[in-house]
Amino acid sequence: MSKPIKHLKIFGYKSLKNVDIELSKLNVLIGANGVGKSNLVSYFRLLSSILDKRLQVFVSQQGGAERLLCDGIKSTDEISTEVYFGRNGYFLTLKPTVNGELYFDEERTYFAGDSVTKNKLLGTGHKESLLPQLVENKDSISTYCYDAIKKWRIYHFHDTSDTAAVKRVCSVHDSLYLRPSAENLAAFLYRMKQQNESHYKKIVKVIGLAIPSFDDFVLEPKELPTGEEQLRLIWKQKGNDYELWPSQFSDGSLRFICLATALLQPDPPTTIIIDEPELGLHPYAITLLGGLLKSASERMQVIISTQSVPLVDQFELENLIIVERDKEGTKFKKLDVSEYVNWLEDYSTGELWEKNILGGRPTAW
Repeated sequence: MSKPIKHLKIFGYKSLKNVDIELSKLNVLIGANGVGKSNLVSYFRLLSSILDKRLQVFVSQQGGAERLLCDGIKSTDEISTEVYFGRNGYFLTLKPTVNGELYFDEERTYFAGDSVTKNKLLGTGHKESLLPQLVENKDSISTYCYDAIKKWRIYHFHDTSDTAAVKRVCSVHDSLYLRPSAENLAAFLYRMKQQNESHYKKIVKVIGLAIPSFDDFVLEPKELPTGEEQLRLIWKQKGNDYELWPSQFSDGSLRFICLATALLQPDPPTTIIIDEPELGLHPYAITLLGGLLKSASERMQVIISTQSVPLVDQFELENLIIVERDKEGTKFKKLDVSEYVNWLEDYSTGELWEKNILGGRPTAW
């Protein structure tokens, strides 16, 4: 695993008014609805957009700076964050403009060596990140931070409607990495089958455990008159030559295929972030998912949020981050495992959460 997030500080972003948290290789966020778990996922999207030099697009899509500042501009006048990747770090402060945009009040990189500490100001007053420019100039600290964040993958496989992108045809050449909604899943699997067959076979095997009728994918590019080749996600069933199109997949089956591919991909991202991956899955598939997430955390950093007691049951207490909210915003808490040793003799991890022993349940404030 390379360049995982070690330490994260967030101030003034949505409900994340004052967050200071250490992250490990496997991080499972649990908490009631509306406490801010999804806002953390949104924060990761913000930083990804910043490095893509699309901050203003992100702000516009969110409804303007007013919607991003904690409790609005009257309560919060800036968003700031510090992200640490071991000894390296990336810092920024964003402030609102009169027309609803955000600009960089400052942008910095950080390095703490054995004998020297570097805190480099990249600039002030700009509207898009200067970090990519420093990478072009071969600045080593900037390159380290840039690579770490650019290799995050934030997945959301919730849309399995008739018009979902994953059900449509895709270009066979759109296969370099698995896209956020798996819209290029067929092309990604096709390339993997050609170049990393062992990983492809592992994915097929795991899918077969969750979907007993599944035999293999049918990945046959179709050439258009223009010469472009396209693919659609089709699978064949065991003992039957009738091929199933995406419109015939169940929602849970399609989501599990996406999840298995993301978690078993041969060239893992630095960090993978998934909001409620258990959605629509059978209890046995949830058990398989827990195993996949734990296995994936040996190759990449994993951050998920969940509402599922059966999924929480698959993890240890040290993997959990309790998310709660009060008048001061969203709070993230790691557990002292020693406090729950006696409880674990009689109850599973999920049962302790369900009984509100761990926290992370709805409370009035």
